[in-house]
Amino acid sequence: MAEQPIVASILDINPWVRALVLPIVRVIAITVVALSALQAQTFQVLHDFTGGQDGGHPFSGVSMDAAGTLYGITGAGGYQGNNCNNINQYRGCGVAYKLARQGSGWLFRPLYQFQGSPDGGESFTRLIPGPDGAIYGATFSGGPVSEFCPVGCGTVFKLTPPASFCRGFQCNWVENQLHVFSGTDGYLPTGEITFDASGHLYGTTAYGGSGLSGTVYELTPTSGLWTQTTLHNFTGEPDGQTPQSGVQLDGAGNVYGTTNRGGYGSNGGNGLVFQLVRAQGWQLNPIYVFQPQGPFYPWAGVTLDVAGNLYGTTTSGDPGAIVFQLSRSNGNWLLNTLYTFSLDRDGPVANLTMDAAGNLYGTSYNDGSDNYGTVFKLTPSDGGWIYTRLHDFTGGRDGGYPYSNVLIDANGNMFGTASVGGTGNGTVWEITP
Repeated sequence: MAEQPIVASILDINPWVRALVLPIVRVIAITVVALSALQAQTFQVLHDFTGGQDGGHPFSGVSMDAAGTLYGITGAGGYQGNNCNNINQYRGCGVAYKLARQGSGWLFRPLYQFQGSPDGGESFTRLIPGPDGAIYGATFSGGPVSEFCPVGCGTVFKLTPPASFCRGFQCNWVENQLHVFSGTDGYLPTGEITFDASGHLYGTTAYGGSGLSGTVYELTPTSGLWTQTTLHNFTGEPDGQTPQSGVQLDGAGNVYGTTNRGGYGSNGGNGLVFQLVRAQGWQLNPIYVFQPQGPFYPWAGVTLDVAGNLYGTTTSGDPGAIVFQLSRSNGNWLLNTLYTFSLDRDGPVANLTMDAAGNLYGTSYNDGSDNYGTVFKLTPSDGGWIYTRLHDFTGGRDGGYPYSNVLIDANGNMFGTASVGGTGNGTVWEITP
């Protein structure tokens, strides 16, 4: 007769030992599974930016169309004029690009080089495929120059393919500006844009508006033109200020987002999570205000699950930044900390991504063994969450300081960007299971 496993024999013989050892065995099993999953991941760089015609320093992630083509935009590189902000002294106004599968590899093509004012310039927002086959985005600067906006207040745009097929490396798509900000309706649109079911666009500006503290806006298409409506002008206190990320909509059309500062507290407030409800116009509800004792400063927006819970992050805290969940309870919203990063200012700056199984994925921009950021996963388990580090950036050929969200395709492959590294100007990466 085959020998019985030693652990199984002990547990069968003594119920007291079973009660003591079984939780340890479960922890070991979970750890082995997590390590196996980590070892099975394969990281590869899909594109290494040069800072030239292909762009450089991607501060946003990538999106994917139905054909599996990736789209992205860089915050620098491309056109080297003097009418861009030159964020962090990076040169160039930014480039929109795509990556399409070709055999076992990926083919990179620039789509559009931004020129600065009066065109767009630099971007912190993902490109989003629209229902009409075009791709949509926002630029941090661009539009008419004014005393209020010396390099322009920013734009919302769409890009459409050229009328004739192009075989060259540089095949410029056609840009159409949907809205140019003036300052009074907001400026510096850093937040990602979002479509609703009717084809309306929603987004945020970090500054401007009547309260000078940022806005939430809606763009409505009518007969080929787009009409801008400001849904909310932030004032600082108590409604928040400086929204750095875009908004998300639930099935009822309510709008959710975060502000990096404002609310209540010292140093201009520590930020909040808000809800906008359509009620004789739009009414803003601060559903959670971060307190002076921390955590602080949510830069990323929120992610919704099918049950209506919200998930987000902070960039700072004591002792560290956090990943949090907000859930409804008796008419209130309760915050539950899912994970605390080891150090202050390690937290993610891009939205979390949730897969069909309820796992959360994200990047941290200043964490990991080399302090160049990580890709991580949070898995729900027995009422808690298990943190798994999928990749540590080194700042070398793999990249570093990711400001990117994690995109997951139907096969479980993960995609994102790193703002520096490679040969120096950032990378697009993939992690395959």
